[in-house]
Parts: sequence; C-alpha cells; structure tokens
Amino acid sequence: MKLYVTLTSPYSRLARMVVFEKGLGRRVQIAEAQTRTAGSPYYEINPSGRVPYLIDDAGVGMEDSHLICAYLDGLDGKPLLHDPQRDADLSYRRLEATARSLCDGVSVHVREMRRRENERSPTVLDHELARSQRLADVFEAKVCEPLLQGPLTMAHLILAVALDDSRRRGPGDLTQGRPQLAAWMRRMSDLPAMQATAPR
Repeated sequence: MKLYVTLTSPYSRLARMVVFEKGLGRRVQIAEAQTRTAGSPYYEINPSGRVPYLIDDAGVGMEDSHLICAYLDGLDGKPLLHDPQRDADLSYRRLEATARSLCDGVSVHVREMRRRENERSPTVLDHELARSQRLADVFEAKVCEPLLQGPLTMAHLILAVALDDSRRRGPGDLTQGRPQLAAWMRRMSDLPAMQATAPR
C-alpha cells in the first residue's frame, strides 16, 4: 500500500499516526505528495489533489482521513481506534465531530495565514480565532470526562493534532489558561505516535 501525504497536513498526520499505532510501517509506504502546485504529477494519481490519499493492495485509491484511518485501523480485524460499539455511541461521535471541527478551523486559519499579507481575510482569521477559543473552552471541561480519559480513540488523536497544529502554526497555544486541557495535552505529547509524526 502507498499513503500519499504532506508532512504539514494535520489530516495526513492522523493517517500516519494510525500507521504507527497499528505497526503498519512495513506494509504502508509513505510518499510525500506535491500539492497546490500547477501541473504536479500527484494530480495524475489523485485528481482532487487532497491528502492523505491511500492506494490499497488492490490498487484502489481512497481519500479522506476519516475513511483512511478507519480502513488502516481495521486491516487486521482488530480495530484499536474505531471500536464498533463505541462508534455507535452518539456521545462519542459528537465528541469526535467537535474535535474535528477544531482541527478544521485551525487548518483554515493556517491556510489563510499562508496567503500573502494583502490577500488575507481579517474576517476569516477573526472567525477562526474566536471559534478555536470557544472550542478550547469546551474541551477544557471535556478532557476530564471518561471518553477522553479512557483508551486511545480517534477523538484523542484528532484533538491532540489540532492543539499541536494550533500551537505550531495556527491561532496559538489553546491550552494556555486551561489547566485541564494543558495536562491532557502533555500526556498526549508523550505518545510515541505524536512524537514520530511531529512536523520537522
């Protein structure tokens, strides 16, 4: 299998973390894709140009981090991060969706800041900054609840990647002034998969 990524994409990072957590390093070849470049050869592989993109052993391609992570996690028939019983629980699904919303907002902020200064939208930046602060307040309470204190799930990974990306490239350190979230993130930062996939 071949997994196309960019090393700065939080969505690619999630897929790479699943590869790490599931011990798939020998089975999944990771290749850097050239995106957002006119005429990139990658567009012949994945016409949408998005990452991550996985080509399975049968040569079938798939995109979307949610789909790819679930597929990789279930390859051995023993999903670690996508427990079917838990995934049927609406309280868990809401939690994961909220974490994904934070990740999406941070990504929009990062992309906007990569534009030339005169092309940036202050309205978009202000909106995403405010959204990230509101969601960080939500997670300050939620990280104390059993779902985020229990066994590792995709919600853990998505929230940790969103917080790390925000600190490194986005709106800033969202754990500042939020002691519960800061303590939770310190524990997540020690996760080998977090360290192995950290942007260089």
